[in-house]
Amino acid sequence: MSLPMTKEGLAKLEAELAELEERRPKILLSIKEAREKGDLKENAEYHAAREDLGLCEGRISDLRSKISQATVIDPAKMAGDTIVFGAKVKLYSIDFKEEEEFHLVGEGEADPFQNKILTSSPMGQALLTKKVGDTIQVPAPKGLLKYKVLAIKYG
Repeated sequence: MSLPMTKEGLAKLEAELAELEERRPKILLSIKEAREKGDLKENAEYHAAREDLGLCEGRISDLRSKISQATVIDPAKMAGDTIVFGAKVKLYSIDFKEEEEFHLVGEGEADPFQNKILTSSPMGQALLTKKVGDTIQVPAPKGLLKYKVLAIKYG
């Protein structure tokens, strides 16, 4: 499976991976020091460090997987009348009678405050392959939200 992302998105994931790999030896040292203090059953430092190590290892594994599956795409070179990765899409909310814009991005770039959404999100999935004039329905906690595609732009 391929994960589309921009060069910037890949760089963010690689930076986070480097930071976690640098942090891992410090966590291992904390475990060693806590273990030297004696009884592990009631040693909160030991249990906290072990939990921290587990979270760190899990995220490292996740990041390595995503990086290995990354396909770097330059949205500036994209074009067309169909919504794909990198598209900036103007929508009309049928339910709320207002316009909204979304930018479909890859791993490491999602930012809901800037309306940057993952292509794998419910909204992103609903938008993929649609064209101007199409109506989409997006599952949400409140029920289905309906939108009409007004414009598609790349770059």
